[in-house]
Amino acid sequence: MPYFTDLAQQYIDGEWRSGSGSWDVIDLNPYNGDKLCSITVATVAEIDHAYRAAERHQPGWTAVNPYTRRLVFERAIRVIEDREEEITEAIIAELGGTRLKAAFELHLTKEALREAMALALRADGRILASPVDGKENRLYREPVGVVGVIAPFNFPLFLAMKSVAPALALGNGVVLKPHEDAPITGGTLLARIFEEAGLPGGVLNVVVTDLAEIDDAFLEHPVPRVISFTGSDRVGRHVATVAAAHLKHVILELGGNSAFLVLDDADVDYAVDAAVFSRYVHQGQVCMAANRVIVDRSVAAEFTEKFVAKVRTLTVGDPGEPETVVGPLINASHADRLAALVEQAVEGGATALVRGRVEGNLFHPTVLTDVPADSPVLTEEMFGPVAVIIPVDGEEEAVRVANDSRYGLSGAVHTADLERGVRVARRIHTGMIHVNDGTVADEPIVPFGGEKSSGLGRLNGDHFVQAFTVEKWVGVQHGRSDFPF
Repeated sequence: MPYFTDLAQQYIDGEWRSGSGSWDVIDLNPYNGDKLCSITVATVAEIDHAYRAAERHQPGWTAVNPYTRRLVFERAIRVIEDREEEITEAIIAELGGTRLKAAFELHLTKEALREAMALALRADGRILASPVDGKENRLYREPVGVVGVIAPFNFPLFLAMKSVAPALALGNGVVLKPHEDAPITGGTLLARIFEEAGLPGGVLNVVVTDLAEIDDAFLEHPVPRVISFTGSDRVGRHVATVAAAHLKHVILELGGNSAFLVLDDADVDYAVDAAVFSRYVHQGQVCMAANRVIVDRSVAAEFTEKFVAKVRTLTVGDPGEPETVVGPLINASHADRLAALVEQAVEGGATALVRGRVEGNLFHPTVLTDVPADSPVLTEEMFGPVAVIIPVDGEEEAVRVANDSRYGLSGAVHTADLERGVRVARRIHTGMIHVNDGTVADEPIVPFGGEKSSGLGRLNGDHFVQAFTVEKWVGVQHGRSDFPF
């Protein structure tokens, strides 16, 4: 596959080059274990080179007329469209993503680029009145300079593009570090897309490396003023701590333990469809996935029977096959961790309504109920195809159970009364929640982000302007000020 031979390099200062580290990142197909490529890791010196290149080229990029700048993103969309089948195959091979997942990710990525085109024109300024005679207060929106982006492995093309494209559109330089399990689709593929779209060399740099090689050099480097991180809350806390020590702004899009509420008047068949999608899309490796399905006891038996029946129909296997719904988890350690969590829950008293077997990285869908209150499957982000059904007595208990989590990213409420659904939704401590829909949603102009351990800040729309630009006050005295001495 050409992407895994052509793009297995670092992209620094507009050049494709090998890293100079002493070991390689080995990129494996999570379904069959085939080696896709190996990439010699970037060192601390190359992190410095990448950031310095972005710093050096950023002023020239900022000076480009924003109407011209946005043409790069228009061309990037065409590049993706022209290479859609190749990129689909790369997502399947590197991530174990199904064809449905790949199509979904490509759609979201193109939408992110379309929004970036609009953002290029959105960094407008203001003039404010002054109490001083003859004084004019001008507020300018200027790029922060250089942004460091750390991308995850689950939707790497989209979630990297989600920060990279807006930061570039607003006139910044960017250094991107993809996850080691997705170095191509979450990293060097973006470099190739923008290179072909005409982005000047050095404005975007991609470094493939690991903490074992660079420690915190990516975060501590003096050049980036903003770090945008998407990943687990455990790593996010470390990113926030290091960035704060160096007075850098951070945007943290972290994990979730989303609640899917089925109230007593819900359309059960529809709720089942929405809940199964919300839990099992991309093998449950989605931060917004519905971990906990909270069902009013009056409809719990019917819901559970239909939910289990639908889960049993999900096809597990080769993600390249069109009929596959559940493909492999990203790696063996992830599969082993999830299997241990399920085993611990069952040994603690949980009932496995469906106990999926584990075959390599394939983790067959699992459904648990009667889970003890202290079980980690209730409190942790499982990031896999395991659903927990929790019967409750009424709306008040449903809200209490939903809020009994350190996370607060997404959620859903199903009811026949839309305004009741809105009232319940507003009581759930979460950044995003949907009435009569799934928990997995992202739209380019709607604020995206979580509460509690699910992150800091918001992305999308005008929130990108807030994140990747700064306001500068330029005071202009048209007359003469009076000074006391």
